[in-house]
Amino acid sequence: MTPAAGIILCLAYILGLVATVIPQKILGFPAGGIGVLALCLGIGRTVPYFRRRGVSTRLWVFAGVMGLLASLYLTIRIPQPAGNDVLRSISQDGEKPHLVTIRGNILSTARLTRSQKAQFWLQASHLEENPSGGPPGKAVSGKLYVTVPLLQATGLRPGQTIAVTGTLYQPQGATNPGGFNFQAYLAQEGGFTGLKGQQVHLPADRPPRKWSWWAIQQRIIRSQVRWTGSPEGPLISAMVLGSRVVDLPYDIRDQFAQAGLAHALAASGFQVSLILGVLLSLTRRLPVKAQFVIGAGAIGIFVSLTGLQPSVLRAAIMGIAALVALTLQRKIKPLGSLLLAATLLLLFNPLWIWDLGFQFSFLATLGLLITVPVLTQWLDWMPPTLTALIAVPTAAYLWTLPLQLYAFGMISPYTIPINVITTPLIAIISLGGVISAVLAVLWPPIGSAAAGMLYYPTHWLIQIVDSSRQLPGITIAAGTISSLQVCAIYGLILLVWLHSRWQKRWWAAGILAIGLVVIPAVWTQTHLLQATVLATSDQPILVVQDRGKVTLVNSGNETTAGLTVMPFLQQQGINQITWAVAPGQWQQPESGWPKILQRVGVQTFYTESPSNGKAPFQDISRLLQPRSVHQQSLVISRTYQAGANSIKLLSSKPPVLELRILGQTWIYVGNIGKVKAQKDLTQIQPTSPVDVLWWTGKPLPKAFLQAIKAKVAIASANSVDPATVQLLNQTQTSLYWTGRDGALQWTPSQGFKAVLSSTNDVS
Repeated sequence: MTPAAGIILCLAYILGLVATVIPQKILGFPAGGIGVLALCLGIGRTVPYFRRRGVSTRLWVFAGVMGLLASLYLTIRIPQPAGNDVLRSISQDGEKPHLVTIRGNILSTARLTRSQKAQFWLQASHLEENPSGGPPGKAVSGKLYVTVPLLQATGLRPGQTIAVTGTLYQPQGATNPGGFNFQAYLAQEGGFTGLKGQQVHLPADRPPRKWSWWAIQQRIIRSQVRWTGSPEGPLISAMVLGSRVVDLPYDIRDQFAQAGLAHALAASGFQVSLILGVLLSLTRRLPVKAQFVIGAGAIGIFVSLTGLQPSVLRAAIMGIAALVALTLQRKIKPLGSLLLAATLLLLFNPLWIWDLGFQFSFLATLGLLITVPVLTQWLDWMPPTLTALIAVPTAAYLWTLPLQLYAFGMISPYTIPINVITTPLIAIISLGGVISAVLAVLWPPIGSAAAGMLYYPTHWLIQIVDSSRQLPGITIAAGTISSLQVCAIYGLILLVWLHSRWQKRWWAAGILAIGLVVIPAVWTQTHLLQATVLATSDQPILVVQDRGKVTLVNSGNETTAGLTVMPFLQQQGINQITWAVAPGQWQQPESGWPKILQRVGVQTFYTESPSNGKAPFQDISRLLQPRSVHQQSLVISRTYQAGANSIKLLSSKPPVLELRILGQTWIYVGNIGKVKAQKDLTQIQPTSPVDVLWWTGKPLPKAFLQAIKAKVAIASANSVDPATVQLLNQTQTSLYWTGRDGALQWTPSQGFKAVLSSTNDVS
């Protein structure tokens, strides 16, 4: 097979996997795969360039068939629950979850979650419906996402057979725009069920294995932490083994991500290059075959310690290819090596084609191979070391930015300068960390001593990253872009790479790429009219977008603010809140406003002023003062203008607002605790006919509902009081609740609809 034929077949296979984005089928075959087949046949018949290169029509037929088979292959490899999967044991009729005991083998290292629980994967083998007695259990299968209290996970390691008592649940998909799709994440990992564990049982007759890769990992991590402490020690370990293996504090992870240094915490080609470089230097006097064996063995050990991650496997395959070329005394073609690595990995697991880690790894490497030489030529007037420091992060950033905008809608404008400053420290820590890890395996005390020498470089790196958070606009929400925009931008990048005329007009391609992002975003921001009720359970949250002016009502707690509100604002490209409204905020002990105020600017903040100076109110006031935010106290029965909209506080206990939003009147009712508060609702008189009632799903007085006669009622809750539902039906009020419908959105043209579903629309 000629190199050209191999390239065409590999590209056809990858294109066939990508084509599965088209869900339709034709005669039982994936429509995308048939499209790839038609494309290859058309190219083989109509493009004379390839025939002149010796590429026959028969090869194009093979390539088309390869693309079609790739689409079928991915479809077959999509995980499906087996007939005896644990998922089948979850009640589907709304019954309250009951305790079960699941027995099985641990598949992964227990890791700390943001909620301070331990999480690991469990391969289930046996289920007991009634742990305290009753009928015997049954054999089951399936991969479970297990969370247990932190103390219950002490001593757990991969390969152990354990029993976990807890409640099963079926993971939810994304309920808010920009939110995390937990269901899709588990499905991609081959799991369909979660287990909220309460107690872990360790069989006494099955002691854990004394030797394992996990034991070596823990030996390295403990050795590196002993003399450096936290977070420096875990950071060194993460830069060697990857953050998937090491429990790195989440605040450190978030800081590195905001600074554009998330790649430093991922085991990838950087570590493989260091390992191979050091080993080849030390073994340069040995025969070439010995160098190959030592290098390949080191790569195999590194992969075993870090796990089967796409970025690690990609680097390992390219490293092995370099060793083969060294052994055969042939020059390696980096682009061909990268294409081969991608094809082999996607043959091993075709689902990785949609894995962000896989995509970022290959795009960054492709950028390094293509763009770094060009940038190096442009910067040849600078010292070579400085040229490399600038060219490498710039190339990787340019090639990954479109995907970053598509996935997260965020831009880190300081990424390149921060990478230039920190790369020397990262190189020192990574190289020293690898040496320390090797020494820790041989004798932990000497490994600790070697890691201790890295304390100050690691501490300086943390300080630089932490200081970067104070820079204005460290992250900018540009809003997510469509897949069509992504394809157009990468098309421009490839055009500049492959076409000589466009290489001279690279600046024009850059302007076009920026325009593809900026123009649609600006037009949307200046013309968008919509109100979005986010799906939350702790506090109702509303975001109103009125031609570039944004109103945010409530924040939720800290978790809701970080995992629900901020992702939505990022997806929408919102960096500035014009009016923030927090009725009864001082009554909530764990407010999410501090987290939001740290990331997003606010012009005017409306809230109630408690007479006794509650702590949450004082904390928010301290955050507002240095940010030059105008703070306005809400006074009962007074109307406050928010552009074309208005806000009026009708009651403080319970908090009741009358909101005039995009020509509609909304009544918001906050937490209703005491019976007296429910009686007080009957005394409230809206100043105009009510279009929307928005509340927490708690019981509402009949007199209040009959008085306001809302056209639409929205409950921000997982469930709604049944008696209130009956009363709303009597008044012919259309009812939504976020626990069933997810986030809700209103626009002048479409009325109310569920954002992530088109099946429950109400005008």
